[in-house]
Amino acid sequence: MSSEFQTEAVATPLMLSLQPIGASASLRDQAYAMLRQAIADADIYQTHEEIRLDERVLSESLGVSRTPVREAMTLLEQEGFLRMVPRRGIYIVRKSKREIVEMIQMWAALESMAARLATLHATDEEIARLRHMFDNFRDATPAEHIAEYSDANIAFHQAIVELSKSQIILDTIKNIFIHVRAIRRMTISQSDRASRSIVDHLRIIEALEQRDTELAERLTRQHSLDLAAFVEANCDFLD
Repeated sequence: MSSEFQTEAVATPLMLSLQPIGASASLRDQAYAMLRQAIADADIYQTHEEIRLDERVLSESLGVSRTPVREAMTLLEQEGFLRMVPRRGIYIVRKSKREIVEMIQMWAALESMAARLATLHATDEEIARLRHMFDNFRDATPAEHIAEYSDANIAFHQAIVELSKSQIILDTIKNIFIHVRAIRRMTISQSDRASRSIVDHLRIIEALEQRDTELAERLTRQHSLDLAAFVEANCDFLD
C-alpha cells in the first residue's frame, strides 16, 4: 500500500498540571516558567508514544490567550524541550537511550564538581539539611514509600548542585535536568535501586560533613555513573 494512505500512530495527549497565572510579570514569561516546570514534573518517559500538547487546553488551563502560550512554547522549542511539527502539533522532546546515558554522564561530571565545591563553600547548617531530607525513611524502607522517596531523591541531587554556589554549574545543568529527573523518577523503583540509593546518599552526606573534598566528589560521580550503567543495561524501551 502506498505510504500516503498509511495512518500515523496517534500521539498521546498530555494533561499538564497547571494553574491560572496572574499579572505581576509578563504573561509570556509566566507561561514559560509554568510550562517548563509542568514538563519537568510530568512522567515523559512512561509511554512509548509521542506526547502531544494542545495549545487550546494549555491556554485555558493558564487562563490566558493563546498568544503568550505560543510565545512561551517558542522559547521552549529553542531550548530543546518542545518540537513543533507543521499541521501536526506540538510535541514534548524525549531523548534516546544513548542521549539519556550521555546526559547522565554529563550530570555526573557537573554534580561531582558541585559536591567538591560544596565541601568548600556550603555552611554546616546547609549540609545538615541534606541529612534531614531522609528523616521520613529512618523507620521504613524507601521502597515502602517510593513516591515520597523519589521526590526526596530528586531534591537531594538538586540541593547538591545548589550547595556548590556556582551559578555556572546551575545554568549549565538546568537544561538536562528535566530528562535526568524523569529517568531518576522512573528507575528508582527498579531492582531495589531505592535502598541502594539511600546508602549512597548518606555516604555522600558524611563526606560533605567531613569536608572530604576528594571523597565527596568521587562518591557523587560514581552514584550518577551507576545510574547511567543501569539505564544502558535495562532501559531498552528508550530506543
